[in-house]
Amino acid sequence: MTVVGLISNRDETNYRSEVSRLAGWCSDNNLSLNVEKTKEIVVDFRRAHTQHVPLTINGATVERVSSTKFLGVHITEDLSWTDNTAALAKKSQQRLYFLHKLKRARAPPPIMYTFYRGTIESILTSCITVWYGACNASCRKTLQRIVRAAEKIIGVSLPSLQDIYGTRLTRKALCIAGDPTHPSHSFFSLLPSGRRLRSLQARTSRLKDSFIHQAVRKLNSLPNLPPRPPSASGTTEL
Repeated sequence: MTVVGLISNRDETNYRSEVSRLAGWCSDNNLSLNVEKTKEIVVDFRRAHTQHVPLTINGATVERVSSTKFLGVHITEDLSWTDNTAALAKKSQQRLYFLHKLKRARAPPPIMYTFYRGTIESILTSCITVWYGACNASCRKTLQRIVRAAEKIIGVSLPSLQDIYGTRLTRKALCIAGDPTHPSHSFFSLLPSGRRLRSLQARTSRLKDSFIHQAVRKLNSLPNLPPRPPSASGTTEL
C-alpha cells in the first residue's frame, strides 16, 4: 500500500491528513498497520531543502529513507536510476552463469534464446517504460553490455534495450490514449487538426524524460495516429 502526497507552500496538512485517514481505515477494518515496516521517502529538488517534521502513525515515528523498493523498482529521493540499474545488472549477471552452463551442455540456440528471454531479458526490461527514458548514458551502457554478453554466448542477434523500450512505450501509450477511463488519458489530447497530440510543456529535463512526455512525443512521431475509441455518448472522438 502506498500513499502519495504533494506538499506545496510548506503546507503538509493534506499529506498528513491522508496518512491519518489510512491509519483510521485500517483500524476500522480490523487491519494492523506495521509502522516498523512502513517507510517514508521525500522527493525535493529545491535548492533550499526544507526540514520536514517526522511522520508519526499511532504515536510511532515512521522511518525516513533515501531509497526504497516499490514493485521491483528501486526509487531514490533524487529520482536517479543508478541504484535500480545496479540491482538489475547484478541480478541479470547472475543469470548469465546458467546461460554459460547451457552453452557448455551444447544446448541449441533456440533453447538458449528462450532461456535468455525468460530469465535475463525479463529482468533487464522490468518496468522499463518507467525508468529507461530517464536513465543516463552510463546506466544504459551497463545494461546493454549484458545483452551483448548474452549475444556472444548464444551466437544470435538480440534486440537492444532501446528497441524494446520504444516498442513497449508505443504499446503503453496507445493503450492509455485509447482508454478514456485511464487516469492519464487527459494528457493525450488531440490538436484541432486531429493529426497530432498536444505537446506537453516541461521546464526541466527530468520532467521531459518522464513517461507521459516521452509517450506523447512517441505517438506524435508515428506516421498516423490511431483512431480514438467511441466515447460514452456513442460518438467517436476525432
